[in-house]
Amino acid sequence: QGSVDCPNLEFEYRDADSHGAELAELYSYTEEPELSTNRRCFEEDFHAQVQGRRWLELDGAQQKAYVMRLLDGLEVVNRDKRLKVARAILYLAQGVFGDCDNEGDVLHWSRHNSFLLYRLGTFTAFLELLNMEIDNSQACSSALRKPAISLADSTELRVLLSVRYLMVENIRVEQETDPPEWKSCRETFRTELSFPVHTEEPFALLLFTMVTKFCSGHAPHFPMKKVLLLLWKVLLFTLGGFEALQAMKVRKREELGLPPLPEDSIQVMRSMRAASPPTYSIELTEQQQQKRGHRSRRPLVKQDSLDIYNERDPFKNDEAGIDEEENDDVDSGIEGELDLMERDVIIPTMPAQRPPIERVSFPKGLPWAPKVRQKDIEHFLEASRNKFIGFTLGQDTETLIGLPRPIHESVKTLKQHKYVSISDVQIKNEEELEKCPMSLGEEEVQETPCEILYRAMLYNLPQYMIALLKILLAAAPTSKAKTDSINILADVLPEEMPITVLQSMKLGIDVNRHKEIIVKSISALLLLLLKHFKLNHIYQFEYVSQHLVFANCIPLILKFFNQNIMSYITAKNSISVLDYPHCTVYDLPELTAESLEAGDNNQFCWRNLFSCINLLRILNKLTKWKHSRTMMLVVFKSAPILKRALKVKQAMMQLYVLKLLKIQTKYLGRQWRKSNMKTMSAIYQKVRHRMNDDWAYGNDIDARPWDFQAEECTLRANIEAFNSRRYDKPQDSEFAPVDNCLQSVLGQRLELPEDFHYSYELWLEREVFSQPIRWEELLHYQ
Repeated sequence: QGSVDCPNLEFEYRDADSHGAELAELYSYTEEPELSTNRRCFEEDFHAQVQGRRWLELDGAQQKAYVMRLLDGLEVVNRDKRLKVARAILYLAQGVFGDCDNEGDVLHWSRHNSFLLYRLGTFTAFLELLNMEIDNSQACSSALRKPAISLADSTELRVLLSVRYLMVENIRVEQETDPPEWKSCRETFRTELSFPVHTEEPFALLLFTMVTKFCSGHAPHFPMKKVLLLLWKVLLFTLGGFEALQAMKVRKREELGLPPLPEDSIQVMRSMRAASPPTYSIELTEQQQQKRGHRSRRPLVKQDSLDIYNERDPFKNDEAGIDEEENDDVDSGIEGELDLMERDVIIPTMPAQRPPIERVSFPKGLPWAPKVRQKDIEHFLEASRNKFIGFTLGQDTETLIGLPRPIHESVKTLKQHKYVSISDVQIKNEEELEKCPMSLGEEEVQETPCEILYRAMLYNLPQYMIALLKILLAAAPTSKAKTDSINILADVLPEEMPITVLQSMKLGIDVNRHKEIIVKSISALLLLLLKHFKLNHIYQFEYVSQHLVFANCIPLILKFFNQNIMSYITAKNSISVLDYPHCTVYDLPELTAESLEAGDNNQFCWRNLFSCINLLRILNKLTKWKHSRTMMLVVFKSAPILKRALKVKQAMMQLYVLKLLKIQTKYLGRQWRKSNMKTMSAIYQKVRHRMNDDWAYGNDIDARPWDFQAEECTLRANIEAFNSRRYDKPQDSEFAPVDNCLQSVLGQRLELPEDFHYSYELWLEREVFSQPIRWEELLHYQ
C-alpha cells in the first residue's frame, strides 16, 4: 500500500492486548480438535465422580474436593492416565466451555477456576511434571530421529504449558470486581514466581533454559511459542509492566534525592498525534510533473519553506484549501506550519468552526521538556574557556571568571534544564566502590525480583540472548528458509499435511500467525528485560545490551523493518471464528477460500504494530549515547529503511523512528539533510531537545570516526568489574589472611549443598577437566 492510502491508526500501546486476545493467541488453529479432547477427558471423569450435576452447579467445597481428587491422579505412574488428568485440569482452566453460553462466561469461569487451581497447589504439581517432561530423553531422541516434527511430539508439554499460561495470565490481569482473597492470592503468586522457595532459581530461568535447549538442537519438539508467551507473561507479572516501571522510577528518584521527572512520558506519548509521512523519490517525480501543469493556476500564497527542496506532502491537494487545513491540524503535518491568523487571510474559504478533535492537542510549543547532561555543561564550558581564556578547569562548572556575560546566561539556562538520571548516580557510586573497596565496605543490594532474576541469568546470559535472537530471526517475515535455521513450526504443523486448497490456506494463515506471535513475545520480553535491568542497575542493562549487540541484534531488527511495513501491520493472519473462546461456544460457519482471503475487518493487526514499536524501542535502547552503535546504523544504511517506516501513521511508532533518525543525521551528509527537510522538521517537532546538541547541523568534521573498539572495550571492562565485585563470592580473597598450613587446609570440612552429588560430574567437567591449566602463571607469583 502506498502512503496516500494509510489512515491514522487508532492504536493504544499498553503492556499486552485485551485479555481474550492474549488467551486466544496461546492456541494454534491446528490445536482446535484438542479442545474437545480436553472436554471429553474431564466429562468422563467428572460424571463418574459427580452424578447428574454440572461443574457450575457445585459449591466451593465440592469444587475443591473434586480438584484435589484430580491432583491425586497426577501422581500415577502410567503416562497416559496422567495425561488424561492433566487434560481434565486444562479444561477447567479453559473455563468449562461446555457448560457456558457465551464468551464472557467462558472467560469468567476460566479466571474463577485458575484462582481455585492455584490455591490448591496445581502450579507446584505441574512444575514437577514440567521438569520431568523437559528431562525426558526418550521424547528428545524420538523427535531427533523424525524427519518432520509435528504437534503429536509435544502433546504433554503443550498441555502442561497451557495450564501454567492460563493460570499466570488469569491471575495477572486485575479487574475491579475481584474479591479481596483473589488480590491476596495474586500477591502470593507473584512472590512465589519471583522469590523461589523450593528451587534455587526463579521459574523464568527454567523457561530460559528450555529456549537454549531448543536452539541448541537437543530438543526440537519443544513448543516454542507457548514457552515464549509464558516467559513473557511471567516476566510481566513478576517484574511489572510499563506503568509499574514508571512508578518505580519515580520512587527510586525520590530515594536518591533527585528532582522529579519533568513529565510522565507514557501520558505525553498517548496525547501525541501522528504526522503525515515524508514523500519518496517516485512520488516526488510525479509531484514535480503535476506542479509544472498546475503552476499557472496556483493563487499567490505564502511560499512553503520546504518547496525549495521539491518535497511536497502527498496528502496535500494543491487545489483544495480545506484538505490543506485538515492535514495540517488533524494530522499535524510535518511541513512548516503557517500561523492560524495568516492562514485565514490566505484561504478565506475556510470554515470558521473547526470540527472538534477528540485527542488532547498540545498548545503551541514542544511536547517534551529539554534535558541537559552534566557532561554537556562541562563540554560547553571547556569550549568557551578555550576560546576566551586559553585554558580549561577540568570538571569545574561553577567558576565563570573571565567569560563574557552571554556565556553566563547560557550556563544558567543549561543548569536550569540539567537532568541527572538514576544511571548517572549508579555509575558514580560504582566508580567510588571500585576505588575504595575496603573503606566503603560491602554494598547493600536490595533483593528485588529483578535482582534475583539477573543473578540467576548471569552465568548463561549470552546464550539466552543468542537463543532469543535466533528464534526471532527464524520468525521474521523477511527471513529466507534456510536448511540450517531452527524449525519453529513444531507446535503448529499437523501430523497429516493438508490435501485440499482450503486446508492449505488455513495452515498458511496459522503458520504466519504463529510467527507473528513469536515475534510479539520476544520483542516484548526483551524490552521488559532491558527496561527493568536499566532501572535496577545500569551495568546490568549494559551487560544485556552488549550481548545483544554482539549477537547482531541491530542488523536483525533493521532486516525485520526492510519489508513493506504497512502490509505487515495491516496483515490479516487470523480467522476470528476459530479463535478461543469464540470457537468453544458457537457453531463454526463453513469456511471458504473467499472468507479466509477477506480476513477480519480490523484496520490494523494489534500484535504486529505492538511488535514493531517494541523492536524500535529496543533499537533505541541499544544505540542511545553509543557512537559506535550509531555508526552501525549508518553503515547498515538504516535511514531509508526507517524513513519507510514513517508511512505508518501512528504517533508512538513515528516518535521512535524519528529518534533513530535523529542520532545519525549528522553522519548522513548535507545532501541527505537537504532532501529530507520534512523529516528534519518532524524530528524538531516530536523528539526531545538536548540543548547544545548539533544533531541537525553537525558538520562533516564532527563526524570523524571514534575509536569504536576502545569505547566498547571500556564499557565491557566496567561491566566485568561490576559483575565480579557484586556476584563473584571469593571477590575479596586477596585482602583476607591466608592459611599456609597444608594440613589445616586439607582438614577443613566444607559445607556442600544437598544436591551437589547429583551435579558433581557436571561440575568436574566444567570446572576441572575443561579448564586449561596454565602452569606458567605459577612463575609470576613469588
